[in-house]
Amino acid sequence: MTPYCIRKYQDSDHRSVVDLFCRGMEEHIPATFRHMLLLPRTLLLLLGVPLTLFLASGSWSLGLLSILTLFVTLWLLAKYTWEKYVTMCLHTDMADITRTYLSSRSSCFWIAESRGQMVGIVAALPVKDPLLQKKQLQLCHLSVSSEHRREGIGKAMVRTVLQFAQKQGFSEVVLTTSMLQYAALALYQGMGFQKTGETFYTYISQLRKSPMIHLKYCLTSPLEGDL
Repeated sequence: MTPYCIRKYQDSDHRSVVDLFCRGMEEHIPATFRHMLLLPRTLLLLLGVPLTLFLASGSWSLGLLSILTLFVTLWLLAKYTWEKYVTMCLHTDMADITRTYLSSRSSCFWIAESRGQMVGIVAALPVKDPLLQKKQLQLCHLSVSSEHRREGIGKAMVRTVLQFAQKQGFSEVVLTTSMLQYAALALYQGMGFQKTGETFYTYISQLRKSPMIHLKYCLTSPLEGDL
Protein backbone atom coordinates (compact mmCIF):
# COMPACT_ATOMS: atom_id res chain seq x y z
CA MET A 1 0.00 0.00 0.00
CA THR A 2 1.33 3.43 -0.97
CA PRO A 3 1.96 5.69 2.06
CA TYR A 4 -0.10 8.88 2.21
CA CYS A 5 -0.86 11.79 4.52
CA ILE A 6 -3.91 14.02 4.93
CA ARG A 7 -3.48 17.76 5.51
CA LYS A 8 -5.42 21.00 5.17
CA TYR A 9 -5.75 22.77 1.84
CA GLN A 10 -3.33 25.56 0.87
CA ASP A 11 -3.82 28.20 -1.84
CA SER A 12 -1.01 26.66 -3.88
CA ASP A 13 -3.09 23.47 -4.16
CA HIS A 14 -5.92 25.07 -6.14
CA ARG A 15 -4.88 24.03 -9.64
CA SER A 16 -4.24 20.41 -8.60
CA VAL A 17 -7.52 20.28 -6.68
CA VAL A 18 -9.50 21.47 -9.69
CA ASP A 19 -7.74 18.98 -11.95
CA LEU A 20 -8.40 16.05 -9.59
CA PHE A 21 -12.02 17.11 -9.08
CA CYS A 22 -12.68 17.46 -12.83
CA ARG A 23 -11.10 14.12 -13.67
CA GLY A 24 -13.11 12.43 -10.94
CA MET A 25 -16.41 13.81 -12.24
CA GLU A 26 -15.59 12.92 -15.85
CA GLU A 27 -15.25 9.28 -14.82
CA HIS A 28 -19.00 9.16 -14.15
CA ILE A 29 -19.92 9.95 -17.77
CA PRO A 30 -19.69 6.33 -19.05
CA ALA A 31 -21.77 5.01 -16.15
CA THR A 32 -24.41 7.66 -16.77
CA PHE A 33 -24.45 6.82 -20.49
CA ARG A 34 -24.87 3.09 -19.79
CA HIS A 35 -27.64 3.79 -17.30
CA MET A 36 -29.59 5.87 -19.82
CA LEU A 37 -28.95 3.33 -22.58
CA LEU A 38 -30.55 0.53 -20.56
CA LEU A 39 -33.69 2.43 -19.62
CA PRO A 40 -36.86 0.75 -21.03
CA ARG A 41 -37.85 3.86 -22.99
CA THR A 42 -34.39 4.06 -24.55
CA LEU A 43 -34.45 0.40 -25.59
CA LEU A 44 -37.90 0.99 -27.06
CA LEU A 45 -36.56 3.89 -29.10
CA LEU A 46 -33.59 1.83 -30.27
CA LEU A 47 -35.98 -0.82 -31.58
CA GLY A 48 -38.94 1.26 -32.66
CA VAL A 49 -37.42 4.25 -34.41
CA PRO A 50 -35.17 2.33 -36.86
CA LEU A 51 -37.99 -0.08 -37.67
CA THR A 52 -40.43 2.77 -38.25
CA LEU A 53 -37.99 4.59 -40.50
CA PHE A 54 -37.31 1.41 -42.45
CA LEU A 55 -41.01 0.73 -42.98
CA ALA A 56 -41.58 4.33 -44.04
CA SER A 57 -38.55 4.71 -46.31
CA GLY A 58 -37.38 1.20 -47.09
CA SER A 59 -33.85 2.23 -46.12
CA TRP A 60 -31.91 0.36 -43.42
CA SER A 61 -29.16 3.00 -43.58
CA LEU A 62 -31.62 5.58 -42.31
CA GLY A 63 -32.51 3.32 -39.41
CA LEU A 64 -28.86 2.77 -38.54
CA LEU A 65 -28.27 6.52 -38.71
CA SER A 66 -31.08 7.05 -36.21
CA ILE A 67 -29.44 4.58 -33.80
CA LEU A 68 -26.11 6.35 -34.11
CA THR A 69 -27.81 9.70 -33.54
CA LEU A 70 -29.46 8.39 -30.38
CA PHE A 71 -26.14 7.05 -29.07
CA VAL A 72 -24.42 10.39 -29.66
CA THR A 73 -27.31 12.29 -28.06
CA LEU A 74 -27.23 10.12 -24.93
CA TRP A 75 -23.45 10.49 -24.61
CA LEU A 76 -23.62 14.28 -24.97
CA LEU A 77 -26.43 14.43 -22.43
CA ALA A 78 -24.44 12.35 -19.94
CA LYS A 79 -21.39 14.55 -20.53
CA TYR A 80 -23.43 17.74 -20.19
CA THR A 81 -24.84 16.65 -16.83
CA TRP A 82 -21.43 16.26 -15.18
CA GLU A 83 -19.84 19.23 -16.95
CA LYS A 84 -22.69 21.43 -15.72
CA TYR A 85 -22.11 20.25 -12.15
CA VAL A 86 -18.36 20.89 -12.39
CA THR A 87 -18.93 24.38 -13.80
CA MET A 88 -21.36 25.21 -11.01
CA CYS A 89 -18.89 24.09 -8.31
CA LEU A 90 -15.96 25.95 -9.85
CA HIS A 91 -18.00 29.16 -9.91
CA THR A 92 -19.38 28.83 -6.38
CA ASP A 93 -17.75 27.15 -3.37
CA MET A 94 -14.60 26.00 -5.20
CA ALA A 95 -13.88 29.38 -6.80
CA ASP A 96 -12.18 30.45 -3.56
CA ILE A 97 -11.63 27.37 -1.41
CA THR A 98 -9.79 29.26 1.32
CA ARG A 99 -12.63 31.72 1.81
CA THR A 100 -15.36 29.07 1.58
CA TYR A 101 -13.84 26.32 3.72
CA LEU A 102 -11.01 27.75 5.81
CA SER A 103 -12.42 31.03 7.09
CA SER A 104 -14.32 29.33 9.89
CA ARG A 105 -13.48 26.73 12.54
CA SER A 106 -16.62 24.76 11.62
CA SER A 107 -15.57 24.04 8.02
CA CYS A 108 -12.49 22.61 6.33
CA PHE A 109 -10.97 21.29 3.10
CA TRP A 110 -8.45 18.44 3.17
CA ILE A 111 -5.85 17.10 0.76
CA ALA A 112 -4.46 13.56 0.61
CA GLU A 113 -0.88 13.38 -0.61
CA SER A 114 1.28 10.43 -1.60
CA ARG A 115 4.94 10.90 -2.45
CA GLY A 116 4.41 14.62 -3.12
CA GLN A 117 1.43 14.02 -5.40
CA MET A 118 -2.17 14.99 -4.63
CA VAL A 119 -4.29 11.83 -4.64
CA GLY A 120 -7.49 12.83 -2.85
CA ILE A 121 -9.71 15.67 -1.67
CA VAL A 122 -12.67 16.09 0.66
CA ALA A 123 -14.46 19.06 2.20
CA ALA A 124 -16.96 19.85 4.94
CA LEU A 125 -19.36 22.74 5.58
CA PRO A 126 -21.95 23.27 8.32
CA VAL A 127 -25.55 22.95 7.17
CA LYS A 128 -27.25 26.34 7.56
CA ASP A 129 -30.91 25.60 8.21
CA PRO A 130 -32.66 27.38 11.12
CA LEU A 131 -35.33 24.67 11.17
CA LEU A 132 -32.84 21.90 11.93
CA GLN A 133 -33.14 20.32 15.36
CA LYS A 134 -29.55 19.01 15.22
CA LYS A 135 -26.19 20.49 14.31
CA GLN A 136 -25.21 18.97 10.95
CA LEU A 137 -21.97 19.00 8.96
CA GLN A 138 -22.10 18.35 5.22
CA LEU A 139 -19.40 16.19 3.63
CA CYS A 140 -18.73 17.09 0.00
CA HIS A 141 -16.31 16.78 -2.92
CA LEU A 142 -14.79 13.46 -1.90
CA SER A 143 -12.58 12.29 -4.75
CA VAL A 144 -9.61 9.93 -4.98
CA SER A 145 -7.45 9.60 -8.09
CA SER A 146 -8.09 6.40 -10.03
CA GLU A 147 -4.48 5.27 -9.60
CA HIS A 148 -4.78 5.26 -5.80
CA ARG A 149 -8.14 3.68 -5.16
CA ARG A 150 -8.55 0.56 -3.03
CA GLU A 151 -5.73 1.82 -0.80
CA GLY A 152 -7.97 3.03 2.03
CA ILE A 153 -7.55 6.72 1.15
CA GLY A 154 -11.24 7.40 0.61
CA LYS A 155 -12.16 5.76 3.91
CA ALA A 156 -9.42 7.68 5.72
CA MET A 157 -10.68 10.97 4.33
CA VAL A 158 -14.26 10.23 5.37
CA ARG A 159 -12.97 9.31 8.83
CA THR A 160 -11.12 12.65 8.93
CA VAL A 161 -14.42 14.47 8.33
CA LEU A 162 -16.20 12.41 11.01
CA GLN A 163 -13.49 13.11 13.57
CA PHE A 164 -13.56 16.81 12.70
CA ALA A 165 -17.36 16.85 13.09
CA GLN A 166 -17.18 15.21 16.49
CA LYS A 167 -14.52 17.62 17.75
CA GLN A 168 -16.59 20.59 16.56
CA GLY A 169 -19.68 19.35 18.35
CA PHE A 170 -21.79 18.30 15.37
CA SER A 171 -24.49 15.69 15.92
CA GLU A 172 -24.64 14.38 12.35
CA VAL A 173 -22.66 14.29 9.14
CA VAL A 174 -24.79 14.40 6.01
CA LEU A 175 -24.04 14.14 2.31
CA THR A 176 -25.69 13.84 -1.07
CA THR A 177 -24.39 11.71 -3.92
CA SER A 178 -25.71 10.41 -7.22
CA MET A 179 -27.06 6.87 -7.42
CA LEU A 180 -24.64 6.49 -10.35
CA GLN A 181 -21.62 6.98 -8.08
CA TYR A 182 -21.64 3.31 -7.15
CA ALA A 183 -18.23 3.13 -5.45
CA ALA A 184 -18.93 6.21 -3.32
CA LEU A 185 -22.29 4.83 -2.20
CA ALA A 186 -20.71 1.53 -1.23
CA LEU A 187 -17.98 3.33 0.73
CA TYR A 188 -20.38 5.54 2.68
CA GLN A 189 -22.83 2.78 3.51
CA GLY A 190 -19.98 0.45 4.46
CA MET A 191 -18.82 3.05 6.97
CA GLY A 192 -22.21 3.36 8.63
CA PHE A 193 -23.99 6.10 6.71
CA GLN A 194 -27.73 5.53 6.46
CA LYS A 195 -29.91 6.48 3.51
CA THR A 196 -32.48 9.16 4.43
CA GLY A 197 -34.13 9.85 1.07
CA GLU A 198 -33.90 10.55 -2.64
CA THR A 199 -34.34 13.75 -4.66
CA PHE A 200 -34.64 14.56 -8.35
CA TYR A 201 -33.08 18.00 -8.69
CA THR A 202 -33.69 18.35 -12.44
CA TYR A 203 -36.25 17.22 -14.98
CA ILE A 204 -33.49 15.37 -16.85
CA SER A 205 -32.53 13.32 -13.78
CA GLN A 206 -36.18 12.42 -13.32
CA LEU A 207 -36.48 11.30 -16.94
CA ARG A 208 -33.44 9.08 -16.69
CA LYS A 209 -34.42 7.81 -13.21
CA SER A 210 -31.15 8.74 -11.52
CA PRO A 211 -31.97 10.45 -8.20
CA MET A 212 -29.55 12.01 -5.76
CA ILE A 213 -29.19 9.89 -2.63
CA HIS A 214 -29.17 11.56 0.79
CA LEU A 215 -27.14 9.87 3.55
CA LYS A 216 -26.57 10.56 7.22
CA TYR A 217 -24.10 9.45 9.89
CA CYS A 218 -25.13 9.96 13.51
CA LEU A 219 -22.28 10.84 15.88
CA THR A 220 -23.72 9.15 18.94
CA SER A 221 -20.74 7.04 20.00
CA PRO A 222 -16.93 7.10 19.79
CA LEU A 223 -15.75 6.87 16.18
CA GLU A 224 -13.38 4.02 16.90
CA GLY A 225 -16.34 1.84 17.81
CA ASP A 226 -18.37 2.94 14.81
CA LEU A 227 -15.69 2.55 12.20
